[in-house]
Amino acid sequence: MATETVESLPPPLNATAEQPPLFDGTTRLYTSYACPFAQRVWITRNYKGLQDKIKLVPLDLPNRPAWYKENVYPENKVPSLEHNGKVIGESLDLIKYVDSNFEGPSLSPYDPDKKKFFEELLSYVDKFVGMVFTSFKGDPTKEAGAAFDYLEDALKRYDGPFFLGQDFSLADIAYIPFVERFRIFLSEVFKYDITAGRPKLAAWIEEVNKMDAYKQTKKVDPKQLVEYYKQGFLAQS
Repeated sequence: MATETVESLPPPLNATAEQPPLFDGTTRLYTSYACPFAQRVWITRNYKGLQDKIKLVPLDLPNRPAWYKENVYPENKVPSLEHNGKVIGESLDLIKYVDSNFEGPSLSPYDPDKKKFFEELLSYVDKFVGMVFTSFKGDPTKEAGAAFDYLEDALKRYDGPFFLGQDFSLADIAYIPFVERFRIFLSEVFKYDITAGRPKLAAWIEEVNKMDAYKQTKKVDPKQLVEYYKQGFLAQS
């Protein structure tokens, strides 16, 4: 099972912060506590019990240090992982990388049928996120339903609360940061309950929220999230 380590989180580094030593043998996850993409890797790290093996380096994204782009990760976004003399990025690649290259319970399936379905779920996640974000500019109660219906149907495939049945996996990790944010925003702004008529989705959200590895990464303020999405998606509506 996942470790229940509770760690003291370092403060985000802003433009005035000094750069940590690069490639000194320390494995670093450059992250943002508010970023759903970075949260995927954070959950993976926690579930595998790697709090002492992968150091969090949070950045203040609105006021991020210039050295991050110049010296660490030219893409200038999070997450990125400094490991074995290189820095790599992209959250879906990183969760697979952390699962494959570090100790701890596996988050990937071995069963061929589940492995195929697992890859289908990961292939769909960007489309899912895009569909829901696009719906914010219209009527999500009509336009986002198909995306959440996909999750409901996917959760019916195997017997258990997670996408692969009883086993928590990277598929769950890929979706949960976005589903939680969408749930908050759609409920508050559009009075749309994404779990209404979707009992499997409701049970999945409830089950994931019981997990320490996930709960420790929930740092988003709902009010700030709603305002951020309003400014980003509704200001020009």
